[in-house]
Amino acid sequence: MSTAAGTELRRRPRTLAHELVETLGDRIRDGRLPTGSRLGTEAALTAEFGVSRTVVREALSKLQASGLVETRHGVGTFVVGLGDASSFRIAPEQMATLRDVVAMLELRIGVETEAAGLASQRRTAENLLAMRDALDGFTQAVEAGRDAVSADFQFHLEIARATQNSHFTNLMATLGAMIIPRARLDPAAKPDEERQAYLRRVNAEHESILDAIANQDVEAARAAMRTHLANSRERRRRAAQNVAGTPAATPASTLAGTPPVG
Repeated sequence: MSTAAGTELRRRPRTLAHELVETLGDRIRDGRLPTGSRLGTEAALTAEFGVSRTVVREALSKLQASGLVETRHGVGTFVVGLGDASSFRIAPEQMATLRDVVAMLELRIGVETEAAGLASQRRTAENLLAMRDALDGFTQAVEAGRDAVSADFQFHLEIARATQNSHFTNLMATLGAMIIPRARLDPAAKPDEERQAYLRRVNAEHESILDAIANQDVEAARAAMRTHLANSRERRRRAAQNVAGTPAATPASTLAGTPPVG
């Protein structure tokens, strides 16, 4: 990471994708990246900021959802304006309690079940490779003892992209990685054997979704996605029940010491 770019990122202690969004957003708003200018390629941004391609893709998706840039397939990503302050948002504080997390999973069941069906009809070979890359990243993170939240979100974002409907992509990008319930737990907590086994089960569910999309089986894709997200919702509810007297409004972060949740 270059010194100047690194200073820009380090001044905000947030997730890497959020930091990159804010850094590039600052450049757009202060005129360093004027309307019509082309952003660097994924490879160039990865090299400049010292982050992964997954982080760059998530950041670009968020900038697109905010109305700051647009990506033209095969051409590049261009600045289109200063964004729309009225765009739909779910702020982090709106994901603070168990009830909030369950509500988000209910929204995802509705949106992502249909997205999986559309993706199975419209996915390209490139889409399938991107989904496979995300799942490979998930496996590598789990085996290395990490939580794999970023790769998990990337897989779901790639399914949205495979619908070839930008509204699905923009919604997922706007929501960001906080939609993964594990993102509300302590990110510094090292997964134990039980948690790693749970994460492997989650990825088995992911594999079922990808298989159905690859086979262009619309109903199987919808069913696999619904099962995956419903399982996550039920795991979250059971985790709360394991904490004696846990009310629905209990902060999600207090569940960090409970059995694994999705």
